Amino acid sequence: MTAHTPNQSIDTTPLLNKERPLFIKAVSLLSTVSGWCSASMTLAAVFITCQMIFIRFVLNGSTAWQTEAIIYLIIGATLVGLPFVQQVRGHVNVDLIPLALPARARYYLAIFTLCVSAGVIGIMFFYSYEYWHLAFSRGWTTDTVWGVRLWIPHLSMVIGFGLLFLQLVADLVAVVLNVETPFGLGEK
Repeated sequence: MTAHTPNQSIDTTPLLNKERPLFIKAVSLLSTVSGWCSASMTLAAVFITCQMIFIRFVLNGSTAWQTEAIIYLIIGATLVGLPFVQQVRGHVNVDLIPLALPARARYYLAIFTLCVSAGVIGIMFFYSYEYWHLAFSRGWTTDTVWGVRLWIPHLSMVIGFGLLFLQLVADLVAVVLNVETPFGLGEK
C-alpha cells in the first residue's frame, strides 16, 4: 500500500512569514470592530433588561420603550456581529467533507463555498440596502408609543451583510493567495 501524496501544484500550507495584504488587514480590523460593537449592543440590552425589571417589579411602574429597544439591540447585535463570527470561524460547521478530501480538492471546495456564500450574502446586502432605503426615504416608524424611525434598526442589516460580504471576500483572497489554509485545516 502506498502513501497518498497530494498534488504539489497547489501549496496548501499558509505563508506564515509573508505579510498579509492590506485589504485583508483592513477587513480584519472592520470585523473586529463589528464584534466589539455587537458585544456592546448585547451588553446594553442586558442593562436595559435589568432596568426594565427594576422599573416593573420594584417600582411597579410601566415601561414604554425598553422591550422594543432590547429587541432591536439583540437583532442588531446578531447582524453586526456576523463578520466577526466569520473571521474567527466561530460558526457551527461540520468539517467531515473537507477532512475526507485531499488537499487539492479541499482547496477547490473552499473556493466554491466562499464564492457561493459571498454571492448569497451579496444578494442579501442588496435587498437589505433597498429595504433600508425604502424605510429611510418614506420615513417609516413603528406603531408604538416610542415611534422608532425604522431606518435606524434596519441599518444593522446593511452594515452586517455588507461587512460579512467583505469578510467572505477577504477569506477568499486569503485562500487564493495561500495566506490561510482552506477551512482553516492543515494537511491530511
